[in-house]
Amino acid sequence: MSQVDELLAEHGTTYAEEAGIKLADKPQPLYRLLVLTTLLSTRISAEIAVAAAKELSESGWRSPSAMRASSWQERVDALGRAHYVRYDESTSRHLGDAAEFVEERYRGDLRRMGDAADGDPRRLEKLLAEFPRIGGTGAQIFCREAQAVWPWLRPYFDRRALTGAGKAGLPTDPRRLAGLVPGHELARLAAALVRVSLRR
Repeated sequence: MSQVDELLAEHGTTYAEEAGIKLADKPQPLYRLLVLTTLLSTRISAEIAVAAAKELSESGWRSPSAMRASSWQERVDALGRAHYVRYDESTSRHLGDAAEFVEERYRGDLRRMGDAADGDPRRLEKLLAEFPRIGGTGAQIFCREAQAVWPWLRPYFDRRALTGAGKAGLPTDPRRLAGLVPGHELARLAAALVRVSLRR
């Protein structure tokens, strides 16, 4: 087994997979990825953010319209059940605002955001940064995961993934790194490298 195979076997679960999201180029999974990205975009552990994404999903808020129909307090309570407590009140507000933004700007379908980016990853980052709470780091998280279903994003390795590549003794040039796995495995490789970069 090669070093990359071992890396994928040990750390190659994407955050979307961990949150129970079967990512596909469809409105609901893409929206759920946006919610997960919002939760990961605060100074809170990825483990808690993933748990919060699961809790919101289990509460039935898997679409922008469902999220908007929930109350601020219901969302605060769901985040609390997942121990997402330090930012629960502000995040509840941001989730409501973001759901409204998805419906107004993209008519509830984030594939329209992908179309608006017109094949340009940097443009997509800017569009993502228009959402509440999602800044540059959050935009990179979304793109890193979305390359699994949007091939035009590939290869997408942000600074954190490239830091992990360096720690793992792999190339830190994105094109060389991308040559180590088939295209459909790039999201898993990026996730594995991020996990390596976070290890002490």
